[in-house]
Amino acid sequence: MTAEPSSFKLLFVCMGNICRSPTADSVMRHLVQRSGLHERIIIDSAGTGGWHAGNGADHRMRKHAATRGYALDHVARQVRETDFDEFDLILIMDQQNRREIRPFNAAGDKMHKVKLFCEFAHDREETEVPDPYYGGAQGFEHVLDIVENGCAHLLQHIQKQLP
Repeated sequence: MTAEPSSFKLLFVCMGNICRSPTADSVMRHLVQRSGLHERIIIDSAGTGGWHAGNGADHRMRKHAATRGYALDHVARQVRETDFDEFDLILIMDQQNRREIRPFNAAGDKMHKVKLFCEFAHDREETEVPDPYYGGAQGFEHVLDIVENGCAHLLQHIQKQLP
């Protein structure tokens, strides 16, 4: 992924990269495309664990996202050490992700790039995006509600950062 100097690179991270982070990736891509900033805002997602690497998004998450117009066509990958150099902002879905991402930045010098996604979800009570994997349909819808809200505010934040 090469980007122009006036770009902003954003990485969404959850545990397995099959539910929450690819959903945020897709929702954000949709908003960025609509805003006309798709050439300036680079988006990716990854998981702290590698057991789903190479797989597509969870079929239930794809189904719920599709009802809202989002295509989750992302292929899962694990976080890499180089992500800390490549990305301007790394958004994690919960505190467990914070603990699990630390070894990928062993020196700890770039942990300032890591923020909780819910810091951008305004007017919501959640401080973390819950993992819907072991729940029912309502959990996937709840994740979409949080992600849509957070991505809208995140886009406003990034727009202020762009020259």
